Amino acid sequence: MSENKKQPDYDIVIAGGGMIGTSLGLALAPLNLKIAVVEAVARSSEEQPSFDDRSTALSRSSQRMFEAMGLWPDIVTASTPIKSIHVSDKGHFGFAHIDAAEQKVEALGYVVINRVLGKVLQDSLAALDNVQMICPGKIVAVTPGDDFAEVTVEKASGPRNLTCRLLVAADGANSAVRDMVGIGAKQVSYDQWAVIGNLLTEKAMAYRAFERFTEAGPVALLPVADGRAAFVWIQPPDAARAALSLDDDEFVKQIQDAFGFRLGRFSRVGKRAAYPLSLSKANSLISRRSVIVGNAAHGLHPVAAQGFNLGMRDVAALCDCIADARAESGAALDCGDATILENYAEWRAPDHRKLVRFTDGIVRLFGDSRAPVRILRNLGMLGFDLVPGVRKTFARHTMGLAGRLPRLARGVPLE
Repeated sequence: MSENKKQPDYDIVIAGGGMIGTSLGLALAPLNLKIAVVEAVARSSEEQPSFDDRSTALSRSSQRMFEAMGLWPDIVTASTPIKSIHVSDKGHFGFAHIDAAEQKVEALGYVVINRVLGKVLQDSLAALDNVQMICPGKIVAVTPGDDFAEVTVEKASGPRNLTCRLLVAADGANSAVRDMVGIGAKQVSYDQWAVIGNLLTEKAMAYRAFERFTEAGPVALLPVADGRAAFVWIQPPDAARAALSLDDDEFVKQIQDAFGFRLGRFSRVGKRAAYPLSLSKANSLISRRSVIVGNAAHGLHPVAAQGFNLGMRDVAALCDCIADARAESGAALDCGDATILENYAEWRAPDHRKLVRFTDGIVRLFGDSRAPVRILRNLGMLGFDLVPGVRKTFARHTMGLAGRLPRLARGVPLE
């Protein structure tokens, strides 16, 4: 590749046009950089997994980011607030709860349907002059250089070569681009699947979220639009496959048996889907002229609904690092400079370690059926409610407000 001193085609190329990749393009836009977002699957395609009927729980820090980006008014109108969270262990006396009023916030988070959030993000991206969406297009090769990286994009019309100062891999837990830039990842299967969908509860959800741990796996219910509840039911693979094949009445009976009758009787279950669960951790967050964000960097168990929000903090921190470098260098900014990438990696590593330990620890703790562990677990949940300060600290972590926060995560615009 001949680099010479010519200007690259783009300052930044983002691999992946899902919710994290699109959010990154939108967040970077005020810096007046030339950006391309490359996505292999058209949003309208049934094979597009990022903008389907699943629900995403937005933390307080993600809410602040969308506020700072000017998108929150369009998102909140289609979102449902979470004003309390109730956690219980089936068949045992312990339970715990977090309340928004106690934390002095209007909501602990918000639940939004992915396709609704996706429409807001993609419509906003399409209105930008300095961000180009290349879709459908698949990155098939990457060659990093001293001054920029060359990226080969496969399109229906044939291959296209692009150059950029920085390549961002935001293409999911099975990131192909992460592999292309030489970053390996460790993946450990939980030997569980998540069965997802929505249903109607007899008693109103009343802006409450529930996490009910059972011997087979947790059942989570989140409030969504039209008074319905989105469910995430974690089960062993064979049980999850069987659950998909049940008729609606039998499925409702089984999930009711798992959750109980705290919300009355369940009915009117919607379309169901399932996917396998694993923990994935990238061996590094950076490589030569490249960086990874979102699930490409960390794939978490959905037990605490933290995966998307952790990815959004990746976005915010990367934006901060680039914005700070631009303030120092002005027109001479090189987005792929090694110092910028090292600052990002150093910033994000502790948050990643904390959330991996947290979510994986919950899965292991509640998956252990030994009597001493069950007793300690129940005492721990009682202590959560009774020991002063514990609930507040836990709530700040789940809302994404603990530790060093980037501008956007504090609700401060980049410009």
